[in-house]
Amino acid sequence: MFEKFYNFSGLPFLLTPDSRFYFGSSGHSRAIAHLVYGLSQQEGFIVITGEVGAGKTTLVEQLWSQLDRNTYIVARVVTTQVSGDDLLRLAMANFGLGDTPGTDKSTLLRRFEHMVRDQRKQGRRCLLVIDEVQNLSLAAMEELRMLSNIVVDGKASVQTILLGQPQFRPILASKDWEQLRQRVLASYHLGPLTEEETRRYIEHRLRMVDWQDDPVWEDAAFASVFRHTGGIPRRINTLCSRVLLFGAIEETHTITGGIVEDTAAELDRDLGAGLEAAATPERSMVERDDLVRRIEQLERHAFRQEQVFKRVMDLLEANATGRAVSPGSKP
Repeated sequence: MFEKFYNFSGLPFLLTPDSRFYFGSSGHSRAIAHLVYGLSQQEGFIVITGEVGAGKTTLVEQLWSQLDRNTYIVARVVTTQVSGDDLLRLAMANFGLGDTPGTDKSTLLRRFEHMVRDQRKQGRRCLLVIDEVQNLSLAAMEELRMLSNIVVDGKASVQTILLGQPQFRPILASKDWEQLRQRVLASYHLGPLTEEETRRYIEHRLRMVDWQDDPVWEDAAFASVFRHTGGIPRRINTLCSRVLLFGAIEETHTITGGIVEDTAAELDRDLGAGLEAAATPERSMVERDDLVRRIEQLERHAFRQEQVFKRVMDLLEANATGRAVSPGSKP
C-alpha cells in the first residue's frame, strides 16, 4: 500500500535476503574480504557469525552474485537440527545428487567423490554453505569434516562456509571441536551497523526503489530507528516498513522522530511485550500509578487502532472503486 502512496517502484524493506539491496557497511565489507580470502585458499572452513538478523545470509547472497557460475557449484543447507547422516544426505541432495532410501554411507561418499571429480573436470569447485550452524551436533560436524577429507588430484574436494549465531564461537572453541577448528582458514563476527551506517542503510534501500525524498526523513527519525533496533538490519527493515505504512495511512510526507517512536511502541505491543506482571502484592504507589497510566495508554491505543483499521478499509475500497477518500475521514 505505502509503495503506491510514495510512488516507490517496489518494497524497500522486505525481510527476505536479496543481494540487490546489499549495503556494504564497514562490517559487511570486512566479512566479504574474509570470505574472498578463505575461498582463495581453496580448502577448509570459513566461519561467519552474527546476531539474528545481522545480515549473514544476505552477505552470502552478495558473494554468490559475484562468483563465476562456471567456476563454482554451490549447495546450501538451512535445516541444521538433523543427524549426521541426514546432514550428509541434505548436502548431497543440494549438490544435485539423488538419494535412494536405504543407501549406505560408503556408497553415498563414493557417489559424492565421483560428483566432485566430474565438477573438477569441468573446471568447477564445490562450495557448501551451512546456515544456523550453532544447532549442529558434533556428529553432524564430523560428517562435514569427513567431506573435506576427500581429495581429488591433490586438492580438497569441497570448501564449507559456516554461518551461525554468536553462541557458535564458544562451541567451536571447545576441546571436542579441535579437529574442525584447525581447518578454519578465515573467521569473522558480523556486528551491528553504527548510527551513521543505519541512516545510510535506510537511504540506500529507499533509493533502490526510486525514492525521491518522499517521504522526507527527519534526523530524529533516523536516530530513533537506530535506538530501537540497535543497528540490526532485519530489525531496521521491520520497523521502517511499519513506519512507512503508518506514514501512508496518515497521509504524511515527512517521517518524524515521533512517528518512529509511536510505531516502535505499537510494534512492541503487537509482538506481545504487554504489561509487566506485578512481582509482589506490595507494589508501590508509584508502580501502581504507572500501571494505571500504561493501561490508559493501551485503551487509547486500542481506540486508535480501530480508527486506523477503518481508514485502511476506506483506502482499500477507494483503490478498488477509483473514488477519492475524503480528507475528513482521516482519524
